[in-house]
Amino acid sequence: MPTITELTLYPIKSCAGIALRSAVLSESGLSTQTGVSVIHDREWMLVDMEGLFLSQRSHPRMALIRPIINGDQLTLLAPDMPALPLALSWTELAAATSLQVQVWDDLVAAFDCGDQVAAWLSHVLDTDCRLARFDPAGRRLASQKWTGNQEVGTLFSDGFPLLLTSTSSLDDLNQKLISQGRETIPMNRFRPNIVLSGLDAFEEDYAGFIDLVSADREIQLQAVKPCTRCTIPAVDQITGESGPDPVDILQTYRANPQLDGGITFGMNLIVSKGVGSQIHVGDQVDLQLAF
Repeated sequence: MPTITELTLYPIKSCAGIALRSAVLSESGLSTQTGVSVIHDREWMLVDMEGLFLSQRSHPRMALIRPIINGDQLTLLAPDMPALPLALSWTELAAATSLQVQVWDDLVAAFDCGDQVAAWLSHVLDTDCRLARFDPAGRRLASQKWTGNQEVGTLFSDGFPLLLTSTSSLDDLNQKLISQGRETIPMNRFRPNIVLSGLDAFEEDYAGFIDLVSADREIQLQAVKPCTRCTIPAVDQITGESGPDPVDILQTYRANPQLDGGITFGMNLIVSKGVGSQIHVGDQVDLQLAF
């Protein structure tokens, strides 16, 4: 039976993730608690001085910015930089400046995390930027074209609350890379929230619903859209350097006519049932195919 083998939370969009053994499902994706604070997936986002989001597409060194849970704090680490604690309490941000930031076509209300954080991040990336935190009073919706007109909230993700991939799909890609004389790549290049083992290669493409097998929980995730791929899988998530892009191999067999030939790897999900429930590495799932 398919099994969850990895859970990863990305507190800051396009920065390093945090591997978890368990996570709570919220409408907007994975979350975890540290002390009295809750940390949500993609709750923070780097923006330029006009409020436009930054990502590894143009700033691959963002992979080197590593948030860690440190007691009841979230701390930022980067090479040759002092550790920087990030304020989690909204009380500490009571006087924070309100911002309007842009992620793709959406304008979103946020709060500025202050000059000290901005200076630290700007030094790491060698470009002027600031850190924005999603305004909890606001709401950003995932594309209703793909959610079947359901109103589903997300934070600063590219578009949907959760991204799922499978180990078999990565194995399939890596076999093709090897056949071309190229090095294999790890799953972190694709930055998923949930990784499943026990599927056939790309079986997740045909998922309708994913039920967690448990006697005491009713949890159901709905697959809504294949994930189209940009250049980020070319970025080594350890070194922050761009290298050969595996998408050139994927494009030979992963062009999706539903997405105008977009190259896909993984599936975007929403939470149909079980908001507030915990999921764990090792949980077994039941994949309901969409046909």
